[in-house]
Amino acid sequence: MPELPEVEVTKTGLMPLLQERTVKRVNVYNANLRFKITEDLKNVENHKITGLYRRAKYIIVSTDGGGSFVIHLGMTGHLKVIQVSQPLVKHDHYEMILDNGMSLRYNDPRRFGAIVWTSGDPLELPFLSRLGVEPLTDDLNPVYLLKELRKRKTNLKQTLMNNEIVVGIGNIYASEILFSCNISPCRRADSVTENECELLVEQIKLTLQSSIEQGGTTIRDFSQVDGKPGYFVQKLKVYGKSGEPCPCCGSEIIHIVQGQRSTYYCPNCQK
Repeated sequence: MPELPEVEVTKTGLMPLLQERTVKRVNVYNANLRFKITEDLKNVENHKITGLYRRAKYIIVSTDGGGSFVIHLGMTGHLKVIQVSQPLVKHDHYEMILDNGMSLRYNDPRRFGAIVWTSGDPLELPFLSRLGVEPLTDDLNPVYLLKELRKRKTNLKQTLMNNEIVVGIGNIYASEILFSCNISPCRRADSVTENECELLVEQIKLTLQSSIEQGGTTIRDFSQVDGKPGYFVQKLKVYGKSGEPCPCCGSEIIHIVQGQRSTYYCPNCQK
């Protein structure tokens, strides 16, 4: 599933291709995504795209008409900007034809993504208004994180993935961050110390920023706007490496399931 780094990479790749472009036509080929695509998405037609920004795992595209459309990539979604003359491929669900003869197309085999139009403030949409702090801003700091963790008795890995606390720490990154901190994913969140919180905040920022610089992580489905994979997968130390030796101590990396998600860690390094 694309997480914060992959969405940030996608947004950055789209900006020079969409900024100041006018949407001439919207074609919907399959409206049955996570939220059904409604006719009001056509309100973007004949309007200029004035800005793109990311909130959590959502890409928000503003227009000169005052409205915005919000995109979520779901588990297998990706966006591409190609010549409008290129034929559709399987799982292309919608496209926006631009004034320069290019087409923004959304492809999603599992259809868990979403494209939503709003004429109001997109940050007030129900699925955006309840989100926690952005991890790459000063809003995520040791004081804030310690306060939030002390409220939770759930395991630490699942707590870090709680988007009402901090957004964008997905399954892969949670495992990698905890390994970098030598903290077990099985620890209760409220057991974390002040010093450990300082280290967690540091490693959250470093890990996510490093992945952004590497173009995100491609395990199966993710690709950048230009079709290239994300290269952070080459830097993974524990995720997906069950049975392999720990890069620090040589102990066997183990795999467990927490909250129906795979967790990988070193039982010797991560206490």
